[in-house]
Amino acid sequence: MTKNKAKKKVGSSTIALNKKARHEYFVEEKYEVGLELQGWEVKSMRAGKVDIGDAYVFMRNGEAFLFAATVVPLNVASTHVVCDPHRSRKLLMKRRELDRLSGLLDREGYTLVPLALYWSKSWVKAEIGLVKGKKHHDKRQDVKERDWKREKDRMMKHKNR
Repeated sequence: MTKNKAKKKVGSSTIALNKKARHEYFVEEKYEVGLELQGWEVKSMRAGKVDIGDAYVFMRNGEAFLFAATVVPLNVASTHVVCDPHRSRKLLMKRRELDRLSGLLDREGYTLVPLALYWSKSWVKAEIGLVKGKKHHDKRQDVKERDWKREKDRMMKHKNR
């Protein structure tokens, strides 16, 4: 008998990142949620044709929806399926999480934005963040810290030579 060897993963499990969100907002909490997708959307995501840069999450009737995420349909998509690249996609979350988030969004001035889309086994998951907006001086402070870290690494590299 032969041993069953685990297959190695090829490539990354990340589909799309929202780099702008980390620059524009303070991320307070993160949640992993599922997405309700159609077949052509999954195929497009496998091809990497998705953009969540301007997307956000809104609550309606006690449910969460991903809005303004663009999934570009493939050229080889079926002809009998109507592909809408900008449709709202339902997020799959537990009722307790939905109730808690809706309370925070109403009272405390938070908002929900998608931070990343990735594969979890064969399922597409979204990482959404409960965020608060940054002021201009907060963004400048982040740039200063990033520049200082880069300069410090450069100095340490030259010192160790």
